[in-house]
Amino acid sequence: MTTAVAAPFRFFSLQVVRTRRLGPSLVRVTFTGDDLRAFRSDGHDQSLSLFLPQPGQSEPAVPVHLGDRWWRGWRELPDDVRAVMRSYTLRALRRDPAEIDIDFVLHGVQPGATAPAGPASHWASRAATGDRVVVLGPAVADNRAIRFRPPGDTDLVVLWADTTAVPAACAILERLPADTRVRVWLEVGHAGDIQDPVTEADAGITWLVRGEAPHGAGGTPASPAPAALRAARLPEARAPYVWIAGEAGQVKEVRRHFVGERGIDRRRVTFVGYWRRGLSEEQMRAHG
Repeated sequence: MTTAVAAPFRFFSLQVVRTRRLGPSLVRVTFTGDDLRAFRSDGHDQSLSLFLPQPGQSEPAVPVHLGDRWWRGWRELPDDVRAVMRSYTLRALRRDPAEIDIDFVLHGVQPGATAPAGPASHWASRAATGDRVVVLGPAVADNRAIRFRPPGDTDLVVLWADTTAVPAACAILERLPADTRVRVWLEVGHAGDIQDPVTEADAGITWLVRGEAPHGAGGTPASPAPAALRAARLPEARAPYVWIAGEAGQVKEVRRHFVGERGIDRRRVTFVGYWRRGLSEEQMRAHG
């Protein structure tokens, strides 16, 4: 079913091999499929689109036969038929056997949750061997869905990520060479979600647990990131590079700190809004 779309991307028909719970709100799902022979990526934070089936479907409804006209065909499907599309980061790619890992943040599936689970969280919390999905991913190793691109003269890498971007940040860390200085702040909802990424880089990693912070407006736990970043002392660097990813509003605030308060050249700051508080991915897409 591998079908070219807009190069360098194509569809991949995959199925679940196994799942592993990483913490109270994180689960890793491993996928395989013959199509993975054509999957190519050299990026540290490779993003892709994951299509999930609607309840009662054995596989997601995606009009892959339409080639580069798939988007219009997908949008024209009835709401209860059209596959659920969500954006995720590639956590790992292996060749023997051919597998990819995607880490899911689970919202609303824990006992006592105050908000209902979204379709992706609901699916991931129940994913089982053999479940089928479709991925729109890269067939070319260097592609525009890779955002982590430090300039060649970078002498310090700085990373900040909330829970949704922790998989990308960990993938970046694990691929940095041994002579790289990197300082990292990773924000999670529960202490049990803290991981131990393996890296050869000279890395200083600070985990921030949002669930232990005072509640802000609307009952949302306040982020510990602003205070932690302002109190942090960064190593001396002539050419730092900053990568920021997570909730769009907080990404904007963190970027303002590094550019406005620390004076880092805005051209050396990559920032990505993975989600926006109060909006679904469909609503974010509609807002552009």
